Amino acid sequence: MTQRYCSLAQQSAPTFPPGLAAERLSALLSGSRMWVNGTVLHYYFFDSDADASVIPVPGTGETRRVSWAGAKEQQDVVRECFQEWRDLGIRVSFAEVSDRREAELRIGFQAGDGSWSTVGRDALSTGLNERTMNLGWDLTAPGQRGTALHEIGHALGMLHEHQSPFAGIHWDDEAVYADLAGPPNHWSRDRTFHNILRKLDPAEVNGSVWDPQSIMEYPFSSGLILEPEQFRGGLHPPGTLSPADKEFVLRWYPPADRPRPAALVPFRSVPLRLGPGEQADFAVEPPETREYTVGTFGDGDGVVVVFEERDGEPRYLCGRDDGGAPHNAAIRVRLVKGRRYFVRVRLYSTWGSGETAVMCW
Repeated sequence: MTQRYCSLAQQSAPTFPPGLAAERLSALLSGSRMWVNGTVLHYYFFDSDADASVIPVPGTGETRRVSWAGAKEQQDVVRECFQEWRDLGIRVSFAEVSDRREAELRIGFQAGDGSWSTVGRDALSTGLNERTMNLGWDLTAPGQRGTALHEIGHALGMLHEHQSPFAGIHWDDEAVYADLAGPPNHWSRDRTFHNILRKLDPAEVNGSVWDPQSIMEYPFSSGLILEPEQFRGGLHPPGTLSPADKEFVLRWYPPADRPRPAALVPFRSVPLRLGPGEQADFAVEPPETREYTVGTFGDGDGVVVVFEERDGEPRYLCGRDDGGAPHNAAIRVRLVKGRRYFVRVRLYSTWGSGETAVMCW
């Protein structure tokens, strides 16, 4: 039986300034879509007839509304899967909200639109009235719970495992195109290439070895894979989180093992002393209400994110990634006296002296 597959939208590859050293470019590629540790991802379910897509009716020149709402049974599967990822002990948590304006992740259930998600921080560039994730078939059907786990994996920054250059998969390309062109997927050749046959950059993938048991691995029927030989009869991952999946997210989002964040006082720089992939957290209690600049200095690439504490929970305000540019990351943001803010800095790579600092002014 032909499988239903997750279909990621085609996105432009990340672009970086020319001439970057290979190690620096690799660090930027691997970390550019990942959230800073300690992020609370708020998710919203489109759940009424007002939450709908307007699509053309072929051959008529007319349009019709297609609901993005999902039944409670479908939503409950997604809630359980968010909790399963959270129960690994990662320092990214999930909170359901009833206002889409408060949500980084906005989830629809449009039948016929496939299942897909934005990848990691790409969700932040999606309009507030648009979905960042769609779950296009019955998640309560046997074997389909893994679809929700898979799409949440994308939301955490993970990509498709079978596209890893370490997999060593030799496809029967035309057989793959023919299989995906038919029901239930009806994919174009471009979509099939983008989601299956295209190889990712080694720095983008979830690990340095291929994990055929990963939740991010598609199942494949017989006759699509020529090599490795043991998968000529098909590839059948279990649809659950593998040990390598758990290791990957715990490496990017390790559990908290640190004191309360240090204070970041206006006009007083703080040395970061971070290695590649490490993060520093700070609290800001502004002495007056005005626009502030929060930024990094020194020989390093990184991302700076500002959160506002609301009801004891950090809410994303804004972030800036220096993207390998010669200048450091800096954010202009209005902070209000009497409120509490958090600044989180994750370092991708260093060069030269490797000395870096952060300051609010």
